[in-house]
Amino acid sequence: MAEPASAGTWMQSFLAALAGPVIFIGRVASIVPLMRQRKQLRLRETAYYLDLCGAKSLPIVLAICFLMGLVMAVNGEIQLSKVGQEIFVVDLVGFAVLKEFGPLMVALIATGRAGSAFAAEIGTMKVDEEISALATMGIRPEAYLVLPKLLAMLLALPVLTVFGDAAGILGGMVIGVTSMDIPIAAYWSRTVESLDYMTFLLGAAKSFAFAVVITLAGCYYGFVTRADAQGVGRAATSAVVASIFLVVIVDVIITILYSFIGY
Repeated sequence: MAEPASAGTWMQSFLAALAGPVIFIGRVASIVPLMRQRKQLRLRETAYYLDLCGAKSLPIVLAICFLMGLVMAVNGEIQLSKVGQEIFVVDLVGFAVLKEFGPLMVALIATGRAGSAFAAEIGTMKVDEEISALATMGIRPEAYLVLPKLLAMLLALPVLTVFGDAAGILGGMVIGVTSMDIPIAAYWSRTVESLDYMTFLLGAAKSFAFAVVITLAGCYYGFVTRADAQGVGRAATSAVVASIFLVVIVDVIITILYSFIGY
């Protein structure tokens, strides 16, 4: 029977696995200052990714967030009707959508659309040795490939979050008006009364962190793709799985930090 691996061997393997992502993040961090140079941004490519991550994702964001708000309102009505406090469904839906579920659902949608696309695109370029060609020409692959994607995600995700928040609140309003007989004006007034601008801003701020995590995970798995067709597929799958996990971890950390300031 083989002896169990020692703690030192396990730690060595763990550090070796961690070295790749850390080095990649360091290389990307070193090219972030290039965002101040317009010619380095590749505006045409940035506009393409902005369309991919933003405009083309908007319909599914609106649909899913609307249904999410609707489901929360239905379940809230079921529970709060037991104590005759259905009006607090308005508070529940508004606060949960703006602070938590709106940014999170938008990030998960972006993971499926953008994260996998980034990994597949860069992975295909690696298989075709285009990344090696860029390096041979003296072009930093991270600056050429990652910067436009990162900038597009930083612009698209907060805007999508705003639309997602609005759709989620609208979903809750539909249930409030049709099932709980709350007038539209009263529902809206209660929403404005129970929420403040900080709730919206803190929720929207999460989207910037989510954008960075999704972009880095998708691009990293593209750069480490094995040079075959199966490797590209596995890279796209790994990017989605890793992005979802990291988004949830980041969301937990940010929520805990918010709790320290009373939000």
